[in-house]
Amino acid sequence: MKTSIATVSISGNLPEKLEAIAAAGFDGIEIFEQDFITHDGTPSDVGKLIRSLGLEITLFQPFRDFEGLPDPLRAKAFDRAERKFDLMQELGTDLVLICSSCHPAALGGIDRAAADLHALGERAAKRGLRVGYEALAWGRHVNDHRDAWEIVRRADHDAIGLILDSFHTLARKTDPDTIRRIPGDKIFFVQLADAPLIDMDLLYWSRHFRNMPGEGDLDVTAFMQAVMAPGYTGPISLEIFNDQFRGGSAKAIAKDGYRSLIALMDDVRRREPSAQVDLPQIPERRTVKGVSFIEFASRGDEAAALETILATLGFRPTGTHISKALTLWTQGDIRIVINLETTGYASSAYNMHGTTACDIGLNVDDVEAAVARATHLGASPFQQPTGPGELDIPAIRGLSGSVIHFIDDASGLGDVWTLEFNQTDDQTAEAGLSKIDHVAQTMSYDEMLSWSLFYTTLFDMTKSPMVDVIDPEGLVRSQALETPDGGFRITLNGAETHRTMAGHFLADSFGASIQHIAFATGDIFESAKAFARLGFKSLPVSQNYYADLRSRFDLSDEFLTRLQAANIFYDEDGTGAFLQLYSQPFAGGIFFEIVERRGDYKGYGAANAPFRIAAQKRLLRPKGMPKI
Repeated sequence: MKTSIATVSISGNLPEKLEAIAAAGFDGIEIFEQDFITHDGTPSDVGKLIRSLGLEITLFQPFRDFEGLPDPLRAKAFDRAERKFDLMQELGTDLVLICSSCHPAALGGIDRAAADLHALGERAAKRGLRVGYEALAWGRHVNDHRDAWEIVRRADHDAIGLILDSFHTLARKTDPDTIRRIPGDKIFFVQLADAPLIDMDLLYWSRHFRNMPGEGDLDVTAFMQAVMAPGYTGPISLEIFNDQFRGGSAKAIAKDGYRSLIALMDDVRRREPSAQVDLPQIPERRTVKGVSFIEFASRGDEAAALETILATLGFRPTGTHISKALTLWTQGDIRIVINLETTGYASSAYNMHGTTACDIGLNVDDVEAAVARATHLGASPFQQPTGPGELDIPAIRGLSGSVIHFIDDASGLGDVWTLEFNQTDDQTAEAGLSKIDHVAQTMSYDEMLSWSLFYTTLFDMTKSPMVDVIDPEGLVRSQALETPDGGFRITLNGAETHRTMAGHFLADSFGASIQHIAFATGDIFESAKAFARLGFKSLPVSQNYYADLRSRFDLSDEFLTRLQAANIFYDEDGTGAFLQLYSQPFAGGIFFEIVERRGDYKGYGAANAPFRIAAQKRLLRPKGMPKI
């Protein structure tokens, strides 16, 4: 299987695009005509540059407004085609994309279009070239791949074939299974793009909101199953038009594209066993059973403050590392490691971000398979020297250079807590916290698609629709990802300005990844009582919030009084209720959340976010004041 991507999909000048595409692992490129025209090299030079990077030109595109024109426009169209054929031969590619005409003078009629394509096929064949015809979703007369196929079928020429684009099919809600009736050898090329479901003009939607397979809401997997079923064996290519990508890192976007393509075709192979998907065998998405641990890098007074907060939440120090300055704090199934080392990765993380949750350990079903899948999909491995008596726990890099360790029981890695830590006899009372409900990662908004793709291609996780979180000074986009059983949940929060709480955290921490951790309890009121006995300082909530709560929900006066007395937020939907209690922010904006889920509530209390953020901002240092 040849992997390909259109040069229009990523940012930069042509050499920068090509270098990023080659580094990501693609086999070839669709060269977008504009990228070639704006480059100052000759067609021959461009072709040599592409091949020197180990790439091939899988397609030249686009050639517009060809079929169905009256004379003299028709004759002019054939002249234009001949000049493009000259260019293709100099570049060193044999396939051109012709998209269905949008020309106002274009005449309808399948036979007329077929006749024009047959005539063009005769000219292309004399040069050893091929022509692929694609139905644009907004084409003047042809906007459906079924009509485009009928035109190609009637053109009846070996040099004329069909080009399919997932966006043009799925955006118009055309059944992709109709592709199964098209002979595989008459499909010359396949382009892929996903997109969020938005009700807007098709052309505008296509030109600004396409994204990588798996980043949107279109069923690109079903589309590719239908394409592969009749025996298609040609290139699989990405054609992405996205304003966000045009201003992003070419290398990062190309890497995401390759990851999305490999993950997609692996899914296709599993769901359509007869498909000829020539890919190395890779393990399927891994099951995450939960969070094994979260490690903080900290020092001095900040570490003491963190330990105090944990103690007031009922955590107790239950182990010290056999050779390093690490302390293990536990409660229920929750493990928090505080790392005070002055060398190694955690030390570097502290020097960069200050106190930070630098490492998350995931309990997976199979460590070896998790590492293999991550590596195949382009994740960066992480490793540092281990000391005497330490286990070598596999890990990869995560957001902002953070680390994700993989632990399972079968390999013995789950014994790390007894093998590497000396147990203590601290008998501090716990407060009813049982597990980590979810972890919230903060990033710039333009990174959200990338990290959503990262998690959903590595692990068996689904994503919820993106929601807007209203900050008093801006907007934060939030998306939740979770495993089928809810054992691992993570929320991605994208900041568009440093004025928001999320943006403030990013600026203060120089891009730290985890802003808050939510702990689950079975009874938040009993936990709150235990916290109060231990000296916990909760986030103060405005009385106005509870007055509004009274008008929104049918709650008893007694229940509202209990909520207000403990500074607990409340939300409910048709499936259940959600109660939230927050610590005060520390270390530049990190905070803890305690949650109780009642019934089958699946959300995260998004309606409460503006009130929580406002309360947190009241406690942060005044604007313009230096960080102490």
